[in-house]
Amino acid sequence: MPNMIYGTAWKEEETARLVEEALLCGFRGVDTACQPRHYREDLVGLGLQNAFDKGIKREDIFIQTKFTPISGQDINNMPYLSSDDVLIQLEKSFIKSKQNLKTDFIDSYLLHSPIAPIEDLIKVYRTMEEFQECGQVGQIGISNCYDLKLLVYLYDIAKFKPKVVQNRFYADSNYDKEIREFCKQKDITYQSFWSLTVNPHILKSQEIKDLCIKHEKTIAQVFYKFLNQLGITPLNGTKSKAHMLEDLAIDEFTLEQEDILKIKNLL
Repeated sequence: MPNMIYGTAWKEEETARLVEEALLCGFRGVDTACQPRHYREDLVGLGLQNAFDKGIKREDIFIQTKFTPISGQDINNMPYLSSDDVLIQLEKSFIKSKQNLKTDFIDSYLLHSPIAPIEDLIKVYRTMEEFQECGQVGQIGISNCYDLKLLVYLYDIAKFKPKVVQNRFYADSNYDKEIREFCKQKDITYQSFWSLTVNPHILKSQEIKDLCIKHEKTIAQVFYKFLNQLGITPLNGTKSKAHMLEDLAIDEFTLEQEDILKIKNLL
């Protein structure tokens, strides 16, 4: 898994162009979902193919998509029927994702959000395990899971342990401090989304401004580097080529421990 993943939500008709541009700029991971309400997964597939046609190798790209339950869908535009059993919903969504992304192998497949009742969550996760067991998926995980007890339960019952938790990184969840610690202990990658959008108080802080001057880097570069050094893999949804190139350059510098502590104190 790369240390930063290109996020494709809300890109609409620009999706294919932006995915292609992101890969040509150096991104090696793409995140999407079979959720037409917020993603054009079909155009993600087109953007991937366009990049492959220009020399990017499929084996170098980490493709991640999600099964979105009805609660997260536009009822008038879904990859399955509202009358379908939850496992039929999953099967149809998985098939549609492979068609959209023009691939028989998905590197990372996530449940977009927990499902109730718990019996349905278990059935869905067991079927996702089957996708991994038969070699159609590299790893599985869950998104929008802010309940540590639920995550621990899922981990404990799993044959194929969740390898990804993808959550919004924000103050309302106390920055998932307990969940992130559990992920660290269990070798689960914690992915953050909306990392910049929901943290304006941090990005505008004097501490961040001082670090930008110290390291001669942008605000986004400093914060993305901070996340990486915490062991977090952020999603990056910029539409700017200049920002893509800047943000991918965070490997060129390192924050000192005192720098990290200054930002951590803002969380």
